[in-house]
Amino acid sequence: MLSGGTMTKVISLGGSIVAPSTPDIEFLKQFRTAIISWLNTSADHRIIFIVGGGAPARTWQEAYRAVCNANDSELQDWIGIMATRLNAQLVKSIFSDLCPQDIVTNPEAVTIFAGRILVAAGWKPGFSTDYDAVVLAGRFSADCVINLSNIEKVYTADPKKDPAAKPIDAISWKEYRAMVGDTWEPGKNTPFDPIAAKSAESMRLKVICAGGRNIENLLNILDDKPFIGSVIGPN
Repeated sequence: MLSGGTMTKVISLGGSIVAPSTPDIEFLKQFRTAIISWLNTSADHRIIFIVGGGAPARTWQEAYRAVCNANDSELQDWIGIMATRLNAQLVKSIFSDLCPQDIVTNPEAVTIFAGRILVAAGWKPGFSTDYDAVVLAGRFSADCVINLSNIEKVYTADPKKDPAAKPIDAISWKEYRAMVGDTWEPGKNTPFDPIAAKSAESMRLKVICAGGRNIENLLNILDDKPFIGSVIGPN
């Protein structure tokens, strides 16, 4: 575990927030301004972004399945990983001078945090960017992962499929894992992936799930103010 008297925030940034189908220019401008403003409030503030593949990853995975009439999970994982790396390169580029290090593609190998922002992407088949976020939180002594996606809260079921689904303000890891299961599948769309959840529970890590497009709400989370979202764990 690497530490150093700083406040490190770990943000798992859904690819659907960065690029719903193509990069969201106006959102990224506002997001960049807000993050730089927050960093400027204290020299001790640092952020790790782990960027997902989002809709582009799923679209490319669907194309592979349609062309080949096949369902190889490792090949689909690699397609998703490459989508995360493209999105991560965009995020690194918009923060340029604040992020001097190369994109992290192996969260277990990174040993330094040279700038104010560190950007990571997909690692290897079988592991999502949520898992990478948990590993990096452990390495840099963060006690929370902020998981930003296109949903504002965790629900008891998929609200797009079940009209009776109810939003959850807080849930234990045991309850959450019972709800999402224990296996990871390429392109699986859960608030926080099951493999990452298992690791987060063992580390007694807290995860906050919130809507990524509400920038004011994100700043409230970063400043430990009341926010809209769901808290998973740490128990």
